[in-house]
Amino acid sequence: MIVQETIPESFRSEVEAALTWFNQEQEKIFEVTGILDPESLEQDAVEKTLKLILCSGDQCEQRTFNVRKESDRYTVSLVSADPLDRSMESPPAILDPPPGPRRGFLDRALGQHAFVVLVFYRGFW
Repeated sequence: MIVQETIPESFRSEVEAALTWFNQEQEKIFEVTGILDPESLEQDAVEKTLKLILCSGDQCEQRTFNVRKESDRYTVSLVSADPLDRSMESPPAILDPPPGPRRGFLDRALGQHAFVVLVFYRGFW
């Protein structure tokens, strides 16, 4: 899996449509901090399956969306994970923590506390 932090220009409108659709159902506002395997997507396809890394504060999730262009708008749906599908396992350790939403985390935490304990387990924290 290749994770790209910068969304390619050719997929920005689809990614924005998926994010807007996702945030309508959430209590928190998420932002896109990465896209998985963007080079495997067909740029001219009417329907795309986007694997996005979404973060809100200290919570990050990998979600897969089907985005279909219909005239001047997009239809978005969430792809539910098949428990037997090994490709939908948790993202590799390099995704956790994503650099975008964690910038400044340690500085803010140290400003609020006398010390901070960081726990790492197999590349995750």
